[in-house]
Amino acid sequence: MLDFSNVTNWIDTTLHRYLSDGWALATEFVLIALMLLIAYAILALVLIYMERKVCAFFQCRIGPNRVGKWGLLQSVADMVKILLKELVHINRADHFLFRVASFVVIIGSICTFGALPFAKGLQAIDFNVGVFYLLAVSSVGVVGILLAGWSSNSKYTMIGAMRSGAQLISYEISAGLSVLAVVILAGTMQVSEIVALQTDRWFIFQGHIPACIAFLTYLIAGHAETNRGPFDLPEAESELTAGYHTEYSGIQFGFFYLAEYMNMFIIAAIGSTLFLGGWMPLHIPGWESFNHVMDLVPSFIWFFGKTFFCIFLALWVRWSFPRLRIDQLLSLEWKVLMPICLVNLVLMSLVVIF
Repeated sequence: MLDFSNVTNWIDTTLHRYLSDGWALATEFVLIALMLLIAYAILALVLIYMERKVCAFFQCRIGPNRVGKWGLLQSVADMVKILLKELVHINRADHFLFRVASFVVIIGSICTFGALPFAKGLQAIDFNVGVFYLLAVSSVGVVGILLAGWSSNSKYTMIGAMRSGAQLISYEISAGLSVLAVVILAGTMQVSEIVALQTDRWFIFQGHIPACIAFLTYLIAGHAETNRGPFDLPEAESELTAGYHTEYSGIQFGFFYLAEYMNMFIIAAIGSTLFLGGWMPLHIPGWESFNHVMDLVPSFIWFFGKTFFCIFLALWVRWSFPRLRIDQLLSLEWKVLMPICLVNLVLMSLVVIF
C-alpha cells in the first residue's frame, strides 16, 4: 500500500541536511500549515458543489450547470463573490467580539481538521490522547457561535446562538459517549493505533451490535452538531432569518459558512476513522487474494471514499426530513440518544470483557 511516510521522511531529511534543526522545524510547520489550509479550502468548495448536486438530485433538478463544465466553477465563483463583498458596520455591536467570533469558529475547525489521518503516513499530529483532543477542540466552535450571537446586539442572533449552544452542548454528550465505546473496544485513544487495530476487520464488525449502535448514534449526534437539517433550528430562516450569523457579511460570513461545511466533513471523517477503519482497506480474514486486491487501492482513496459516503448519508437525511421543534430536538437527545449510549457503553464493556 502507498505509504506517505516515505515522502514526509524524505522532506524532513532534506530540510535537516541544508538547514539547522530550528529552521528545519519551522519550515516544516509552515509547510504543514499551508497544506492543511489549501486542503481545507479545496474540500469546502467540493462539499458546497456536492451538496448542491445531491440536493438537486433529490428534488429532481439539475443543479449548478452554467459556470464551468457541469457547473464545476460555481463554488469558485461564489467564493470570489463573498471575498469581494463589503464588511457591513453594525451599530451598537461589540465590535471586538463581533470580529473575534468568526475566527474562533474557524480556528476550532482547522485544529480538528489537522489531527485527521488522511492516509497511511499522512497525519499532521498524532497525540497519544488523540480522541480526547478531537472531542475537546471540535467543541470550541460553540464559543464562537455564542460570541457571534451576543455581540451582534440582535434578538434574532441571540436566540439563534442560545439554540445552537443548547443543541451543541447536548448532542456533544451522545457523540462523546459513542466515541467512548470505540475507545473501550480499542483500549487506546491514539488515532493511529485505532486505525492500525482495524487491519483485519473494521471496528463496526469487531464490536458486534454495540459498535453498530455506537455508529448510528454517532451519526445522529454528529449531524445535529453541524446545525444542519432537520436539526437546523439555530439558523431557521423562517423564524430567525439566518440565526447567529444574521449580521455578518463578506469574509466574516464566509468563515461561518466555511466552518459549517468543514465540520460536516470532520464529523464524517472521525466516524469513518473510528468505526470504518479510516484509510485501512476492507480485509476479510482468510480471503488473501481479495485482501491483496484491496491493498492495491491507495489509502487516501479509502479514507475519502468512506468519509464522502458518510457525508452523503448526512445530505440524504437533510433533504428528506422536515425541521424539528426545539422541544423535540432536546427530547431526542436527553430522553432517547443519551440513555441508549449509556446502556451501549455497558454492552461494549461486556463484549470486551468476554
